[in-house]
Amino acid sequence: MSLTPGPRPSAPAAARYRTEHDMLGDVEVPADAYYGAHTVRAVENFPLTGETLAARPHLIRALAAVKHAAAGANADVGALDPALASAIADACEGIRDGGLRDQFVVDLIQGGAGTSVNMNANEVIANRGLELLGRPRGEYSVLHPLDHVNLGQSTNDVYPTAVKLALDAHIAELLAALAGLREAFAAKAAEFADVLKIGRTQLQDAVPMTLGQEFGAFAATLAEDQQRLAEARVLLHELNLGGTAIGTGLNARPGYRERAVERLRRLTGIPTLISSPDLIEATQDVGVFVQLSGVLKRVAVKLSKICNDLRLLSSGPQAGLGEISLPARQAGSSIMPGKVNPVIPEAVNQIAFEIIGNDVTVTLAAEGGQLQLNAFEPVIYRSLSAGLGHLTAGIAVLTEHCVRGITVNRRRLAETVAASTGVVTALSPVLGYETACAIALEAHHTGRPALDLVRERELLTEARLRELTSPASLTGLPVP
Repeated sequence: MSLTPGPRPSAPAAARYRTEHDMLGDVEVPADAYYGAHTVRAVENFPLTGETLAARPHLIRALAAVKHAAAGANADVGALDPALASAIADACEGIRDGGLRDQFVVDLIQGGAGTSVNMNANEVIANRGLELLGRPRGEYSVLHPLDHVNLGQSTNDVYPTAVKLALDAHIAELLAALAGLREAFAAKAAEFADVLKIGRTQLQDAVPMTLGQEFGAFAATLAEDQQRLAEARVLLHELNLGGTAIGTGLNARPGYRERAVERLRRLTGIPTLISSPDLIEATQDVGVFVQLSGVLKRVAVKLSKICNDLRLLSSGPQAGLGEISLPARQAGSSIMPGKVNPVIPEAVNQIAFEIIGNDVTVTLAAEGGQLQLNAFEPVIYRSLSAGLGHLTAGIAVLTEHCVRGITVNRRRLAETVAASTGVVTALSPVLGYETACAIALEAHHTGRPALDLVRERELLTEARLRELTSPASLTGLPVP
């Protein structure tokens, strides 16, 4: 379907279009399109990213829910004919079920604070409603995109409300993905609970720990991120719906705002949706998006650090640490036979880099607002939705194609523990720091195991040495 109609040289060609009118004049619209004049102009004006609203089904469903709730509320307060409200509601239900997605054709980035998105939704819903009423598309004297579908609304309260609902859906998916990854790390922590290794600080040998403790820490940090993300999610539930253009409620009937939010609670199943106590402030403020972006960046940064650790622990395998093995997913080189790369963690690293950059975009867009409105919410939404979607997908891949298949090189770990001077730290309280340091330095310079030097100097009895260097003593785990 062509979105930007060309010249109409003949009558047969003319039949493929209908003529609609807006404040700038006549517009040729494809005859079979559910969108209308405003959408066609937006497609012509903003051929920017190649990403259209159709690529964001969460936002489409959210827009349909808002329009559905608004129609019902307008009928409740006597502002809209119940028959028209019913047609709008039925059209919205079909869209929420996935219908007509290809009709949402405007670019995600656009001028006008999201006006083109709102217009696209208004026109698609109006023309689908006309179809349900047995009327032809474009017969707006019966059901109008603005007079009826957009009644009591403005882009300035519809768009941010829909964006918040869409982001809420994205967060629900990310939380589920994080839970799956956390459980996978917890399972590996249990599997590796008895595997002793040397921990590292500043990439240098530190003191012993178990591989289970290392993987348990990964699970714990993800649990913290789940909690922070859930807290940020709740902040999205304060809405400015009913504030219309700047928060004064002009052109919305008394009682409309309360009824619209209540209907939206029922439609979305989100019981914590509330109306902002100050709609003027809520219409101009995008602080909730800055907060969410910061939390998303936190999740991305910490997950990227975990991926760095997985790549380090599996490095080599012969000439690196080689403590664990990641599942082999593909050939790692076009020239080096047998080489396998940690491609899954690398991919997640790159998603994290994207999210960190997106956070800068959100910050600048939020700061760039003026007076009663922020015009840059489209790029804020695009940045947040892209980051949430990509991170959710990346976590799913990391869980299934990497973490669940990690194996441990027990022999390698046993050798490094035996050779490391890190165990001397456990002897320092008994031997004293100076003596322990001398043992560690000699072991380092000679390559001899530190415990052999302790035995040779008869500094401790064998029983005491075994007690101080048992896995429980070295790692703080309970004595079995």
